[in-house]
This record gives sequence, C-alpha cells and structure tokens, in this order.
Amino acid sequence: MPPRSRPPAATSPEPDNEIELGALWQGVRKRLPWILGATALVAAGVYLWSWTQPDVYESSSSLVTVGSANTGGLGDSLVTASALPQGALQEALQGPLVLGEIIRRIGLEASIAPEVRGELAADLQIQLQKRDLKTVELQPRLDPGGNGIYTVTAQAPTPQAATILTDLSAQALLNWDRGRALSGVERAERGLRAQLAEIDRQLAQDRLPQLERQTLVAARASAQRSLAQAGIQAQGAAGFLELVAPAVVPLERVAPKPTRNAVLAGLLTLVLGLGIAALRTVTDRTARSEDDLLTFGLPVLGSIPQLRRRDIVFSGIVRAAREAGLYEAVGFLRVNLLTRIGERPGQSVMITSTAPGEGKSSLTATLADGLATSGKRVLIIDADMRRGTQQDVWDKYEREHQWSQMVGVGGARTLQEALLDPGNVQVMEAEPNLHLLPAGPGMHDSLGQLNRADLGARLAEWGRGYDLILIDSPPLLALADALVLGGQVDHVLLVVEEGKTSLQAVKQSLRRAHGGNLDILGFVLNKVVATSENRSYGYDYAPRLKD
Repeated sequence: MPPRSRPPAATSPEPDNEIELGALWQGVRKRLPWILGATALVAAGVYLWSWTQPDVYESSSSLVTVGSANTGGLGDSLVTASALPQGALQEALQGPLVLGEIIRRIGLEASIAPEVRGELAADLQIQLQKRDLKTVELQPRLDPGGNGIYTVTAQAPTPQAATILTDLSAQALLNWDRGRALSGVERAERGLRAQLAEIDRQLAQDRLPQLERQTLVAARASAQRSLAQAGIQAQGAAGFLELVAPAVVPLERVAPKPTRNAVLAGLLTLVLGLGIAALRTVTDRTARSEDDLLTFGLPVLGSIPQLRRRDIVFSGIVRAAREAGLYEAVGFLRVNLLTRIGERPGQSVMITSTAPGEGKSSLTATLADGLATSGKRVLIIDADMRRGTQQDVWDKYEREHQWSQMVGVGGARTLQEALLDPGNVQVMEAEPNLHLLPAGPGMHDSLGQLNRADLGARLAEWGRGYDLILIDSPPLLALADALVLGGQVDHVLLVVEEGKTSLQAVKQSLRRAHGGNLDILGFVLNKVVATSENRSYGYDYAPRLKD
C-alpha cells in the first residue's frame, strides 16, 4: 500500500532570541528555592564559623608631624629630623629596626599574660619574616607638603594587650625617628673628636713654630666649642614626629562579628545565585513554555505536569497519573487531539520525541488510558523495537493480562513477530477498551524489518475495530525508524520535555519531519513543573450545599 499523501509539515521559523522579563523571572523563580536554601546554608555556616573564632580587640594612637616649628632664638641648640618621604614610615614599621624593637619589648611586657605575650611575639616574628605586617597598621593623613597625622592601630586578643601593643609601636616609631636626628649629631661629634686628636698630635711636636702653634691652639679651642655645642644639640635632638594621643583601652571587640558576617555572606550568596540563575535563563535555549513552541507555527495540544518519581515507583505510571491529578491535563490533550483528527475510526497516531528520556512512552500510556476511560477502543503498538517499554509500563498493574485475537488464529504476540506473520496476531488486554502489542526483545536491525514490511497496510488491517491506534516510536533524532513509521501513519505528535529539550533539537526534528513528509499535528509539552500560574487552573469538587 503506497504511503498516504499529506500536506507538508509547517516550517520552523527562527526562534526569537530576545528574553522577556516574564521569562527571565520564571527562570529565576524556578531556581529560587535552591538559591534561598544555599543562602541560608552559607549564612548559617559563616555564623557558626565566625562564632568559633578568637576575640580581637583594636586600639589606636596618633602621631603628628612637627614640621619646621618656630623655636625662636634656640635654633642653634635644637636639631630636628628631616621630613619623611611618602611611605618611608610604613617601610620602617615593618622593617627589623622598628618591628624588631616591638617584638623585643612585647616579649618583656610583664602586664600581658604569658600565653598572649608569646602568641603576639610569634605572630609579629612571622609577619616580619614575610614582610606582611597585619597586627600593627599605620594609616597616614598628610597634606601635599607631607605634614599631617599618622594613626597607629594594633590588634590583640585582649583589650589590655591591644593598648600596650599600640603604645609600644608608637614609641618604637618615635625612637626610630629621633634616632635619625641623633645620628647626624653623633657623626658631627665623631668628626670633631678626630679633629681634636689631630690638633693635639701636632701640638705635641717640639720644633713647631710659634705662629703655627698659636694657630693650632686657636683651632683646638674652636673645635672644643663645636664639640660642646654638639653635645648640647644631642640633648635637645627631636624627631619629625610627636605623640598626640596615646592608646585607650577598647571596650568592644572588633572581631569576630557573626551576625554581620552571616548577613554579608548571605547577601553575597543571594546576589550571586540570582545572577547565575538569570544568566542560565538568558542562555537557556530549551523549551520553557508553550510560547517557545508556538514560534514554530504548530499548536501545543497539551501540557502534562511532572509526576513524582516516588509515585511512579510505587504505583506505576498510569495509576500515578490518575492519582496525581493528571486526569484534567490528559483530558485537554484527548479533546484537542480528537478535535484535530476527527472521529473517523482506525486512525493511527505516532507519538515520538527528539531524544530518549523525554517521556513519550509514559505519555502514550496515559493518553491511551484517558481515551479508553472515555469509551474509546484503543490499540497501543510499541514500535520501539530497539528497547520497548510499554509492556513494563502495564505490568505494573499486577493483574493477569488476557490475550485477545486481533486477526487470524493464534500467532504473534509482539510487533517483531507480527511483521513476519501479520495475519495471525494476538494483543494483550491492558485494561477494558485498551489493547497492547508489545515490541518484543530488543533487536539491532529494526529498520530493515520495518522497510521489508508493508506497514501501512498492516496498520489499516490491525486498526479494524479500534477507534484509535497509538504508536510508541523511537525518537526522531536517535533512529531513522521514526521517519519510516511516520510515513505510514496518519498523524504524528512530538513530545517536548520542559526545560530539557532544546529548541535547536525541535527545529532539527521538524526539518526531518518535513523532509519525510510527516503530518505533525503539534506538540505536547511534557514534565511541566508546577507553578502558581498552571496550578491556578486546577478544579476541585465541592459537596452540594443543603438548604
């Protein structure tokens, strides 16, 4: 029997690449429970981790630059260190001269507990060796001329230790700065002493002319006056820095702050999660709703909600679909399907998908059950001879199945056997008004067997006495069997899984269907995740009110 002529399948226009705000919100809201769960988990973890951290107290002291202070007529008696270039004091603080003095003095501080004292000294020594000082910090606030305030901040496990460490650090900086002024005076003193020693050596000579001796005596007197002046200057030497405010014992700790850390970590996780969810939604080119499928120019005949795996395991697909409220969704699909194909008995509808795992076999079983419940006589043919699943679906009912003679006497009980002996076929009674012809054991050369059989004539012969034949076929993009089967049936339904089937795969499937002259009725959006929108269409029965 030659294949029926059918109108060409609808072409698939390019899907719209723009992301609407509604679709973006739907994608984010779909992942919102996971985002909120991760946010709560991270916030709780950070809170507990922060709570276990040791206490940290912080104290500070201020140093001011004295600049070129007005000393009146005492300028010759006072020596002040020169101004410091940018960053010099910070380098001095983390160097061995200043930080080494801090470590030495903190180790000798008897007012700090021994364990705290040892911990501070060890941490400072490690930071000195790494050139990464964190326990003591220096923050400058200077004007363009280099004058201003330096704030010394130190952290320690106890308030007293933080205060002492701050004062020791400030004093160490002041000592280093004053040492710069003293170094110049000490060099001058050493020079003057050397000069006096040389003059004394020359005066010790016996044959020294009188004039030269008088000159050396005058030079020696001048050098002695300069040496005395240097001694006076050494007593009044001052640094470029001066202490303004010593450290004060802190009342509250600066770390840890569990609540603040938990809130910040939670907000960061929430923002990051929302950003990732929005990015995934923007880059997601899968079928997320009926609107995505309508761009291909074909109708969506039904949207089937997703079943819980626990219900499927314990009750089976068909019974779980009845108990989970899929009756209304399958009812819409049944009405839409019969409206489009009409009431002519014996029509064949192939149900396929783009790839395995999208639920075409489950949909075939639930649709057949809905049709049989409404009074239609239905025959299911499992045409996926590579790995048929329909018999496993109906075996979940734990009932003894009867075998009914469809044509001939005795004979084949699987599609593989029926294609070889089409005149003697028996079908399994899955339930009243519903019969099943299983695929049989998996076989490799299923396409060759389909090509050798006059499948169109067999379907017409087997369809006598049935209102509808549902054919569970292999996926369109997985095997060529579906194209051969689709060319011999009356109509084709394409099952698309929400959030998994890519629009590109749908486009490729429609292109192949168009090339094979398949009559695509439309789509069925399967495994739809329940939202507030699609839940609002539910309808419950209410008891009749009595007068």
